Formats: sequence, C-alpha cells, structure tokens
Amino acid sequence: MSARLHALIIKEFLALFRDKKSRLAIIIPPIVQLLVFGYAATFDLEHVNLAIWDEDHSPISRELSARFSNSTAFELVGHVDNGQEASTLINTTQALLVLHISPQCSQSYHQGESCPVQILIDGRNSNTAMLALNYVRDIISTYNADLLEELPNRILPVQLEMRARFNPNLVSRWFIVPGIVALLGMIVTLLVTSLSVAREREAGTFDQLLVTPLRLWEILIGKAMPGLVVGVAESSLIILITVYWFKVPLLGSLAALYAGLTIYILAIIGVGLMISSMSTTLQQALLGAFLFIVPAVILSGFATPIANMPKFMQTMTYLDPMRYFLIIVRRVYLEGAVLTEFGHQLWPMTIIAALTLTAATWLFRHRMY
Repeated sequence: MSARLHALIIKEFLALFRDKKSRLAIIIPPIVQLLVFGYAATFDLEHVNLAIWDEDHSPISRELSARFSNSTAFELVGHVDNGQEASTLINTTQALLVLHISPQCSQSYHQGESCPVQILIDGRNSNTAMLALNYVRDIISTYNADLLEELPNRILPVQLEMRARFNPNLVSRWFIVPGIVALLGMIVTLLVTSLSVAREREAGTFDQLLVTPLRLWEILIGKAMPGLVVGVAESSLIILITVYWFKVPLLGSLAALYAGLTIYILAIIGVGLMISSMSTTLQQALLGAFLFIVPAVILSGFATPIANMPKFMQTMTYLDPMRYFLIIVRRVYLEGAVLTEFGHQLWPMTIIAALTLTAATWLFRHRMY
C-alpha cells in the first residue's frame, strides 16, 4: 500500500470518528434498532386477552376452558354471562377473543355429536386475529384427540405428530433476528459511504483532495475502506448480540458467514459511493440512502416472502444483494450450512458488487473531474 493511500485511509477514519456525534451515530442506533427489532418484531403471540362464556358448566366445558386459561398464549381476563358482555369486552379491546361454549355441549358429546363451540374475535387487526385463531385450533385439536382416546373401542385413525426442523419450537425470533445482521449492516455501511463525499463538499475540502497526486482508484479505496471496516465490525457486534443475548443458535460456518458478509458489504459500498458521487449536500446523500434502503428491504424477503410477490417484483429481487445475504445468514444460523453450499448466492452478489463499484468509479470520473 502506497504511503499516500495509507494517509488517505487514515484521514477518512479520522474524519469519520473525530466527531463525537458521528461515533455515537455509528454505534448506538444500530444496537438500539437490534434490541427493538429483536423484542418487538415477532410473529408469536403471548398473553392474548381471552374471556370465557361458558353456558354448559360441565366437566367437558371446564376442562376445555382450563386448557385455554392455562396456555401461555392466552391471558384470562374474566368470565361473561351473556352476549352483551362479550361484545362489550371486544368493542373496548379488553379482550381479543371470547370462547363461547353452548349449553348443549356435554349433551351433544354424550350423544356422539359435536360439541358446539364458538369463537368471537376482534377482526380489526386481521393479522393478529389469524395468529390467535391458529392457537385456538391447536388447543381444540389437541382436546379432540384426547377425548377420542377416552372413548371405548375408539382409536384415532390418523394421529398427527409435528416436528419442526431447524427451529423445533417455531420461535419467530430465530427467523427475524439473524435477518437484522443484513439489515443493520446495510444501513451502517450505506450511511458511512454515502455521506463521505457530501461531507467534504460541504466542508470545502473535496476540491483540495482532487488536486492532490492521488489517483482516482486511490480516492475510491480511501472512501470505501471505512465503510468496509465499520460495516464488518458493526455486523460482528450484532452477531455476538444475537448469539449471546437473544440466544439464537449459530450452527454453521463462520467462514461462509463472513465470506458472504464481505461481498455483501462491498456491494453496499458500491451503492453508497454512487449515491455519494451524485450528492452535493448531506441532505441529498441521506435522501438517496433512504430511497435505496426501503425498496432493498422490501424486495429482500426480510419481512414478506418473495414467493408471495408478483412475478415482475420477484424478478427485481435478483438485483438486491440483501436477498442473497439473507439466505446465507439464516441458513448459517439455523441449518449449520457451510461455505460450499452457497455458490448460488455468492456469485450473484459478487457480480452485483463488481457492477456497483464499477458504476461508482464511472460516476466519480464524470462527476468529479
């Protein structure tokens, strides 16, 4: 490494970390976002407010009620005696759902018929309602199986046993938290690189940089190096927090994880340098970074499955480096995958990184001189 390139890299790191606010902005917000996502972004329901309207008061209805009230998914908020009370609890959001057991429940059961059970649920938040209904179906299905086993000379024709691979308890945090490595790694890297030139332009020092003996490729490396180091270091910190704080298992190869991370960060650096070369103020650079981050996250499959998107949107996802790194990071965490299994993810990210860095070089050449 030439002395002038070494000096430029040191200068870029000093410019980045000299300001106390910049140091805090790089370190504190990603950790806060990780904690917020880790605890708040979950598809699991716990302690859902439940009321019970039992008109039967039989051993069968009491047993069914007990299974709901003892479940960790539900929190019993009270018993009601009529439909008006049930409607009031739902309308005032004191209960998400009401379990209504009809007065003919035990009689129908002893006659060999189905026991009428009704669920009254608040449908204003359809996603939460659907998740709660899934828990209801699980509890009732288990209770049905237990009742059938108690009947004389009756066996279950089919008995279902479910075993989930890679995530035995189906904890949604194990799916979401590894994805935050990709999300926050992109945000930090993009901000560091996209603001680098705009910061110097506002300070009036970029013109001085252009008249130095530094070549274009040396300037680009000098601008890219802080993003690479900060991006990998920040992602490493997030990986440690996911494993030791959130207890998400990291079963796979660190070589595979860091190979994918390095290529992914380089692709994001190329995008950041493109934004930086086209921006004349910090506000423009921040706006450009925001305009890239939102579509990239949506198209990556971070929150919504790519398979559920329209065909033309699915095609667009192939241009998103986060799509490929999400596959790598989740498979390394949960499946124990190794480097040799990621050929179909590494080469597209490598091409994207090469294209973005080449485009950044072209933009620097035509915008700076």
